[in-house]
Amino acid sequence: MSDYKTFGFTPEQVMIRDNVLGLLQDVLPQQKIADLDLNKTEPQEAYEALADGGWLALPFGEEWGGAAATNKDMAVFIEAIGYWHYGIRSAYMTTVIYGGGHLQHHASPELRAEMLPKLIEGKLRMAIAYSEPESGSDAAGIRTRATKVGDGYKINGQKIYTTNAHVADYLVVSVKTDIEAGRRGLSLIIVDTKAEGVDIRPMDSLGTRTSRPNEVFFDDVYVPKEYLLGEEGSGWPMLMRGLNQERLLLAANGGGASLRCIDVSRAFARERSAFGSKIANYQAISHKFADMHALTEAARLVTFHAAEMLDAGENAVSETTTAKIVATDNNYRVADLAMQVMGGAGYVDGEMQRLFREARLGPIGGGSNEILRNVLAARMDLRG
Repeated sequence: MSDYKTFGFTPEQVMIRDNVLGLLQDVLPQQKIADLDLNKTEPQEAYEALADGGWLALPFGEEWGGAAATNKDMAVFIEAIGYWHYGIRSAYMTTVIYGGGHLQHHASPELRAEMLPKLIEGKLRMAIAYSEPESGSDAAGIRTRATKVGDGYKINGQKIYTTNAHVADYLVVSVKTDIEAGRRGLSLIIVDTKAEGVDIRPMDSLGTRTSRPNEVFFDDVYVPKEYLLGEEGSGWPMLMRGLNQERLLLAANGGGASLRCIDVSRAFARERSAFGSKIANYQAISHKFADMHALTEAARLVTFHAAEMLDAGENAVSETTTAKIVATDNNYRVADLAMQVMGGAGYVDGEMQRLFREARLGPIGGGSNEILRNVLAARMDLRG
């Protein structure tokens, strides 16, 4: 990571970066990533190595054996693993950040005690099932229904684009417990993926092939009442609670992936000759690298600024939203420039092709950047 500056990082944060990169270089070499991508296979060995190294415990409270990591700690960590491979970053976040976050903050003490230690040990995987065929950005417009039956609920409906559902043990599912109440009728329930009536079907995506999206169907799926998170109708504030950290960490991934694009394309430009000179010597190429550097620096600056504001206890909705927009948009622009530098060598085969495909998801996933621009504009007091 030749452009990776650690100014403002604590010694512990530099250690996080160095140690996790060293681990991934050993257990997930780039040729293995290429093979996993080709075969659409989950990076399970690398995930287990993160668990064995204690990295799954980072964001959790010390009472659970966690490290109580700060938002900036987590941004440093996610940027580093995002630099190495999108799939392992996604595998980590779907279980630890999304699933684990709901367990830590919203599950009953009994359910938390049952599931969270297993998650930290790497023995329990999770995913979140929110989007539906006719309800993506409109989280309150879902149609999946949970109806009370005896001491539990029966769930009927469909989810789509559910990342890593095919390797998850449990899903956090958004449901309507009151179909007429809009946001106030939204609830969250944990569903065992092995329960009768659950049907999970992996989808064929442009990128993210080692961390696949899925269709999930629920046909009279029975769930015990103990698996309801919080109270009925409290799903909306639960969803909103984690948005700042989600946007921050998606931004951190964008910065890490941009750094990787620069490294891969620069190694090519230093070796590739045309018209008697290395192509890195030509201004047309060097200016692309200057643009990539500027875009990446901007992404990293807004990301770590937002992290520091969150850690200071500020209401950083605008900052985390800005970071997600800037870093993911910039990551795609950087990937496009790097692809142009490499030409056919980037387009046809190799790591750059994968990085380009993965970068395209950034402005879409985790709240589309169009929706996030709405969020940002609404906070700018534009009305006269």
